[in-house]
Amino acid sequence: MTLLLRTPRHLRGVVRGLVRGAVTGRGVRAGVLGGLTAVPVTAALLVAPVAASATARETGPRLATDASVRGLDVSAYQETVDWSAVATDGASFAYVKATEGTSYISSRFSQQYDGAAAVGLIRGAYHFARPDKASGTDQADYFVDHGGAWQPDGKTLPGVLDIEATPGLPACYGISPDATVRWIAAFDSEYRRRTGRHPVINSNTSWWSQCTGNSSAFAATNLLWIGSWTGTPHPLPNGWASYAFWQTSDSGTFPGDQDVFNGTEQDLRNLAANGTYMPPPPPPAGAWPVVQQGYSGRQVTTVQYLLNAHGAALSVDGSFGPATHDAVVAFQTRSQLTADGIVGPNTWRALITTVQKGDHGPAVSAVQAELKARGAALSIDGSFGAATHDAVVAFQTRNHLTADGIVGPNTWLALVN
Repeated sequence: MTLLLRTPRHLRGVVRGLVRGAVTGRGVRAGVLGGLTAVPVTAALLVAPVAASATARETGPRLATDASVRGLDVSAYQETVDWSAVATDGASFAYVKATEGTSYISSRFSQQYDGAAAVGLIRGAYHFARPDKASGTDQADYFVDHGGAWQPDGKTLPGVLDIEATPGLPACYGISPDATVRWIAAFDSEYRRRTGRHPVINSNTSWWSQCTGNSSAFAATNLLWIGSWTGTPHPLPNGWASYAFWQTSDSGTFPGDQDVFNGTEQDLRNLAANGTYMPPPPPPAGAWPVVQQGYSGRQVTTVQYLLNAHGAALSVDGSFGPATHDAVVAFQTRSQLTADGIVGPNTWRALITTVQKGDHGPAVSAVQAELKARGAALSIDGSFGAATHDAVVAFQTRNHLTADGIVGPNTWLALVN
């Protein structure tokens, strides 16, 4: 997996504040205070948070599809959330930041937590871990005492321990892997003692590998919330065969971060009622990627070219903004697919078209862009000539595909992964 540096959720307000300050001349503190507000614990203990980021069965394994069970996670940075609109837009669940360390309570927690429940969303709370500040036991108690408790009411998800990097602080908070694993174990044990359930663990694979020594100590007991904005949840941290939640992006249809639950709506309700469930297998590593609003890069460029091949008039800039979202929704509607603006397996299969030597148009440009991103010396001119044919054959040979120079479904799948 390519190292993915994620800015933790409530730090995104700080980063955006820095950018605004640089442009407008306002200082950093204005940007921080504009995005983050704390509820005083005591005047001496009050600190602004420095990190917050709570980080797919028909007849076979249920893969991530265009009709996934979608949700969001929010913190104090999302000062106002229109929960009715969130529900109308198709969210099924929400996680809300409650606490961090032992000195911060989100001032928006009650408003967000109750607001999500009021419109029928299944909701839960998350705690951002600060293993450099207090013990795991103390932080678990603080979390439970300030909104993180679980109860079998069918509408409350088990609490989340969000543990990942904080930019500006020492790597792994200056704590050894063994000490980090012991800290997580202490939090887990105390949360279970207080609630009867293990917390969900939210992290990303690169941080987990570095800072826990790639520990598998919690894979058998704790559900995983994987943070990955690459279009796939793979690779998962050591020991976990699957995941419960997948944070797919830091922006999109809903406020805050965009998330997908790995299961059905009934599975989600069972999780809220029982505090645990058995996640189905994740999508295989070679599955079609999931691409949605807020993403940028090569896969978005390909989506834009393919949409143009089906009649859209998009600027191909590799940025999945509102115009691309609307074009995806229009295409999905015409194709009788779930019109959610998310390019998953079904939408990919409808978008791709077989191209070969002699063809012209945006679909050929998409192939050329993918090949060029892999080192081919091609011009992106939409004309499938001899050079493009030879580059396709070389790509197919390297990927153990039929080397016929024709870009069909198998070659498309290999290209976009």
